[in-house]
Amino acid sequence: MTHGNKLRERIAEPGTTPLIGVYDMYSASIAAAHYDGMFVSGFGFAASYYGLPDIGFIAWPDMVAFVQRLRGAFPAHHLLVDIDDGYVDPEVACHVVEGLERIGASGVILEDQKRPRRCGHADGKQVLPLEEYLAKLEMVLATRQDLVVVARTDATDEHDILRRAAALAATDADVVLVDGVRSVEWIRRIRDVVGTKPLLFNQIAGGKSPRLSLSELSDLGVEVAIYSTPCLFAAHEAMHAALSGLKAADGRLPELDAARGVGVRAATSLLERNIAHRREAHPAGTPA
Repeated sequence: MTHGNKLRERIAEPGTTPLIGVYDMYSASIAAAHYDGMFVSGFGFAASYYGLPDIGFIAWPDMVAFVQRLRGAFPAHHLLVDIDDGYVDPEVACHVVEGLERIGASGVILEDQKRPRRCGHADGKQVLPLEEYLAKLEMVLATRQDLVVVARTDATDEHDILRRAAALAATDADVVLVDGVRSVEWIRRIRDVVGTKPLLFNQIAGGKSPRLSLSELSDLGVEVAIYSTPCLFAAHEAMHAALSGLKAADGRLPELDAARGVGVRAATSLLERNIAHRREAHPAGTPA
């Protein structure tokens, strides 16, 4: 079974499927030990790979190369990839989708923003004319084989949100995402216009959307939840605390807590699991 169909089947199961945002191979290694699905977050990748905000700096070859490394280390995990607006041009979007499917991505998210783009929970977002986005989306849908395609709108006008959500649900996209939803009531309204099409909800700390549990989302009829930045923001906080402590201690490393602390042995053990994942997926004598 293809990676796309595996994710499609998982989404069809009861409850809300969580996909955890990862930003590099180390964060993915930790996430893989807790969840079976990952979201390759544009916010996290722009921050970690370029040290820049998520406003359109990502070059598609960099994203494809990262996903290829992820799939090599995590052959059994679901990998949903943020491809922003398809890197502007519809032909480029199709080329990227072909490449991602070839290397084993499970799905992609294609948004309707126009440049300069913004994080989905930021102010100042602008969207393409609906017909222009739908034409790009249809090209991507015609290009993919089994890849899951999430159609995303960043509309902020209330009438336009519902109009676009309904239009996206009428396509052959597998899932619909309205980013930056501000309330539970709006999740219900979007659920109504989307009909039976699976719905995705994006949660980001400090974002515009309410903080909801998986059971609450399931009760609202949401099939997929992506968590864009829990690893990135936790790393930010932990690194800041660790380096502040190191400076306060005049450069002396703290004593390692054998029960909870992370040292060279724990880190090496974590990374060695990635080798084991590959060997389990491709035993000796079988094609990779």
